[in-house]
Amino acid sequence: MSETTVASFSLEELQLATRNRGMPLEALRYDLTPTGLHYLLVHFDIPYTDPATWQLRIGGNVERPQTLSLDDVLALPSRTEAVTLECAGNGRAQMSPRAFSQPWLNEAIGTAEWTGTSLDHVLRAAGVRDDTVEVVFTGADHGVQGDVEHDYARSLPLRETAREEVLVAWAMNGRPLEPQHGAPLRLLVPGWYGMTSVKWLTQIDAVTTPFDGFQQTGTYRFRTDEDDPGEPVSRMRVRALMVPPGFPDFPHRRRVLPAGTTTVRGRAWSGTAPVVSVEVAVDGEWQQAEVAPAPSRYAWAEWRWSWEATPGEHVLACRATDADGHTQPDQAAWNVEGMANNRVQQVPVTVR
Repeated sequence: MSETTVASFSLEELQLATRNRGMPLEALRYDLTPTGLHYLLVHFDIPYTDPATWQLRIGGNVERPQTLSLDDVLALPSRTEAVTLECAGNGRAQMSPRAFSQPWLNEAIGTAEWTGTSLDHVLRAAGVRDDTVEVVFTGADHGVQGDVEHDYARSLPLRETAREEVLVAWAMNGRPLEPQHGAPLRLLVPGWYGMTSVKWLTQIDAVTTPFDGFQQTGTYRFRTDEDDPGEPVSRMRVRALMVPPGFPDFPHRRRVLPAGTTTVRGRAWSGTAPVVSVEVAVDGEWQQAEVAPAPSRYAWAEWRWSWEATPGEHVLACRATDADGHTQPDQAAWNVEGMANNRVQQVPVTVR
């Protein structure tokens, strides 16, 4: 599906699009995304929570089950991490045929400073037993998906929970979590797509067999057809996005730019390895951009490129490469759910 292809969306998809929101791409100018501009996806309802009575239970295959109040968690050693989060469905609406779900274009992204305590600290206090294979995280949001009624829950392999930057988080950008972002507590897993960072966290369970809950096995899979069990979605694929240059028309948002020297800028990230290169193309001719150091391992890096814009119709594009040699494709491989579409961004521009 091209950037300008006209697609029909259902009322149900429109309903999802009005409940959830993307980050306007002009907000790529910010090192840290203001909380009100950060992307948001809520599967079911935003649960009403009372911090005074909130409890986080740690159980399952542990030596010392725990029940912690919010004050108990806030008293634990804290750390702050700048982390880029991207929805696994980002770019779904640009795949064809399109999966029926939240119709993301490019905007399901954001970077914030998250404050909390290391998950590893919490698990060590509970004494996770040696035969544990995964840790399951359950949130307070409850609903039906795939004809299964459930609380939203996801698991992580035990080795991932030992990373010190994986947080039980209570603050975002220096303020307590807002209701839509998981207040009062959420999981924060740097490097992984956002579905892993369970919001409204109520329960942590160590388990000795792989978790088979719906959000783990029934969705967030790379499937080639409806009968394919698929491989699980995990870490974010390498990606660059640009701030659309110039100014937009309304309602189509096609970009208009005066002729002359302009700085094309944006951000790039990868969940598997640091970004080492960003290229920018004008009408298919690629050139290297300048990439600044990222503020932290799991936060996006800023890039810039100077363009002598000449009058006419042009198409700008950008692509990133990470230290593991992964480069964005012109077209991502199609999958049933429209997951992890990191195709090269293209922005048509009229230069006057």
